[in-house]
Amino acid sequence: MPVEFLTDDEAAAYGRFTGPPAQADLERVFFLDDEDRALIGQRRGEHMRLGFALQLVTVRWLGTFLEDPLDVPGAVLEFVAEQLGVEDASQVKRYTERRETPFDHQRDIRRAYGWKDFTDVDGEFAAWVAARSWTSGDGPKAIFTDGVGWLRERKVLLPGVTVLARRVARVRDDTTKRLWGVLEGLLTVGQRYVLDQLLEVPPGSRVSDLERWRKGVTPRASGPTIIKALDQVREIDGLELAELGAETLVP
Repeated sequence: MPVEFLTDDEAAAYGRFTGPPAQADLERVFFLDDEDRALIGQRRGEHMRLGFALQLVTVRWLGTFLEDPLDVPGAVLEFVAEQLGVEDASQVKRYTERRETPFDHQRDIRRAYGWKDFTDVDGEFAAWVAARSWTSGDGPKAIFTDGVGWLRERKVLLPGVTVLARRVARVRDDTTKRLWGVLEGLLTVGQRYVLDQLLEVPPGSRVSDLERWRKGVTPRASGPTIIKALDQVREIDGLELAELGAETLVP
């Protein structure tokens, strides 16, 4: 399933810090409350407490753990270190000396705060994407972006970017085809005929009427040309598609 709706830069930024969070975000998301401090305080050594805290605020902000837990903006490190009373934040470099430590801490954070795997909510997420596609007409990029927020709000760890993008693309494509089928079933024989005519290329023309209407009136067109275009638009009024009503599109 193609996922061309994401650029290389957008895919690379997925689940990563793209810059230091704003001060308001630091105070809102990266603030350590009493529950956080109690869990952090169970670690021995300032470097362990600081590294654990970084992973805690990182998953809260990004919705995923980083491959390198220390790959955070300096502003984040300083903000967390100040809250913990760690004067020398550079000692956090010792946090990854034992490779298993970050993974052990990730497990503890997931257990304590209830973070789930994407597979646990895949069906629910697909239903959300389908409903969004059916009612909004939004493109895959907008749905993907809001989908990341949807997962983060429900404490679901983000899957790989390709997995999520393909899931969104597939569900949206299936929903769009189903919507087309519903719309087609609502048309009368006469309406189908008029729509088919829009796809025909008239004699002496290189494009169909639908293609011409899609492009719009030629810039700086004359008055008669604009009037002719408006007359052609009025021909479609017989379709009365607006009378179908939004209620007929509810799945």
